[in-house]
Amino acid sequence: MPTGDAVPTGSAVLTGAAAPAADPAPAAGVVPAHQRVGPRPLERPPVDPSNAAVFGRPVGVDGAFSPKAAAPAPLGALNSVPPTPEALVSAFGRPLGQRDVILQRPPGSSRSTASQDEPLWAEDSFDPWRDPAAGAVIGPPALDRDDDSDAKPARRAPGALLSVSEVLFGRRVKPVALGVLGVVALLIGAAGGLVGWFVARGGDALTSDVTLAQAEAGKERPVGSVSDIAARVRPAVVSIEVKIEQGGGTGSGVLIDGAGYIVTNWHVVTLEGRADEKAKITTVFTDGTRAEAKLVGTDPKTDLAVIKVDVNNPTVLQFGNSDELKVGDSVIAVGSPLGLTDTVTEGIVSALHRPVVAGGDNGQSPITYDAIQTDASINQGNSGGPLVDSTGALVGINSAIRSSGQGNTGSVGLGFAIPSNDAKRIAEALIRDGSVKHADLGANVRSVSAETAEGAQVVNVNEGGAAARAGIAEGDVIRKVGDRHVRNAAELTVAVRTHQPGQTVPVVLARQGQELTIQVTLQSD
Repeated sequence: MPTGDAVPTGSAVLTGAAAPAADPAPAAGVVPAHQRVGPRPLERPPVDPSNAAVFGRPVGVDGAFSPKAAAPAPLGALNSVPPTPEALVSAFGRPLGQRDVILQRPPGSSRSTASQDEPLWAEDSFDPWRDPAAGAVIGPPALDRDDDSDAKPARRAPGALLSVSEVLFGRRVKPVALGVLGVVALLIGAAGGLVGWFVARGGDALTSDVTLAQAEAGKERPVGSVSDIAARVRPAVVSIEVKIEQGGGTGSGVLIDGAGYIVTNWHVVTLEGRADEKAKITTVFTDGTRAEAKLVGTDPKTDLAVIKVDVNNPTVLQFGNSDELKVGDSVIAVGSPLGLTDTVTEGIVSALHRPVVAGGDNGQSPITYDAIQTDASINQGNSGGPLVDSTGALVGINSAIRSSGQGNTGSVGLGFAIPSNDAKRIAEALIRDGSVKHADLGANVRSVSAETAEGAQVVNVNEGGAAARAGIAEGDVIRKVGDRHVRNAAELTVAVRTHQPGQTVPVVLARQGQELTIQVTLQSD
């Protein structure tokens, strides 16, 4: 019966030609075979052709095992192998006449003493690489070793230690080796320096190596620029140092004549009237030259003075016409503010004909002059220095400033200078006579203002003075002198001083509601 076919339970299997035997009597309690339920019939679902092609039996195989191999072909039908080349037979074949099929014998044994039944190797000379029956194991390489192969190599004795002097000068080391050693040391040092540089550079993100751009174009300084004017004016400006027994002070001055005459302020050389004949006056030029100065003359009423120094070929400034100035014209102030010598500041003419009154303490007459107002920075120490126009001509002598608040807080853009026309006239008189005379009205006045008019009201009239002779009475309000309008007492003073003593000028005044014009011949103060 084919293998795998089911045999029905209870069926007899026939072997040979034996006759069927009768069913044996069932044992007690056992169901007879013909009464048992047979196996369920096999259900063979259809097989997918693609799966059968992949997992099915190969073509020609019907059972679970491959078919038996075909019987070998007769010997006469085999193809013989071609004969071995003679060169290979000669190189690798057995020696001529040898029939042994055993492997190589151990070294030292002879073929004559070896028998066919003797093992290839003796027990004391076993070599697994030559014994075909030896098992495969991992071991040391199959190399012949000497008896002392396990012995460690002899350790070389350490050499003598050399000092630095022996290495460099003892000729114990070759020069080439020293050179190589030096090169290695330099390379190590350079590498260390680079590492340090990178570490230091990367340590602070706010600092780094930087090269800032710089303009290479030449600075243009045309004629008439501030730098050009300052270069021409500064050599003619000096610092003035005044020393007395109780102290001293500093200011500025300007050379106006080649003979060494310097014009400055009265309050600079006299320390506002505190200096006496023993006061020491020293001038310091821009190049550091120091020269002692002598007092030529002073005018306390206009705050002007002239001193003289003994110098050769000094740089002097020329006077300009202050009457030609206009509001808004550029001006430059030069001096030594707060002891800072050779200081230059720039500004404009802020106002003209600004009456300035200062001093008047200790029974002295107040300083009064018709000032040029400028916003060029002027501070203590600038007094007596020059105020020049855009051509470098002298148009004023710096004299005063007005500060805000209590005390002198420095420049706030309100500086005042004596006009150069007045300074020139007074300086010439001081150089010529040592003193100066001013025109005088011969009356004391005070400033007044009303809803419709303002001016200088006469408080009293000096007996025999110009006002008394002209018929000006107490209580009259003077409103104009010549071409100059008078709005207060200071303007009356400067309006009168613009004329010369003995000159007759018309004076407009108000008396009891009526306006009168009186001709007044001015006298000297």
